[in-house]
Amino acid sequence: MWWIAWLIVAVALGVAEAFSLTLAFGILSAAALLAAVVAGFDAPMVVQLLTFSAASMAGLFVVRPIARRHMSRPPLTRDGTDALVGRTATVLEEVTAKRGLIKLSGENWSARPLDEHLVIPPGAAVDVMEIEGATAVVYPRDLLP
Repeated sequence: MWWIAWLIVAVALGVAEAFSLTLAFGILSAAALLAAVVAGFDAPMVVQLLTFSAASMAGLFVVRPIARRHMSRPPLTRDGTDALVGRTATVLEEVTAKRGLIKLSGENWSARPLDEHLVIPPGAAVDVMEIEGATAVVYPRDLLP
């Protein structure tokens, strides 16, 4: 009946993982489940402990670093207004520090120049540097280095 004990350990470690979110307790919980399977086949306690130890070591030293590396990466796709930054737009109405209108991704956006002293004429191509609320902050393409 050692398999029941291993299942209890696995559940306890799973609950600890839910509170800590470190991934370590989750890996140990999976190792305890593996030991429960081995115990279900009436393997000796030494084999159960070796299974738990080997699975724990493999998880903690191989799987955990890979998982942590993947969790720390930023998403590969940008969406919403973040996806508009870096795009090229066309000026529809003169862009000044107080007002302006551009065509960006098929939509009309209010705009202001990155440099408040710039005046960008209609028809000019601009790059979107950032989005502030519903206003695109732009810079003329012909002035880019």
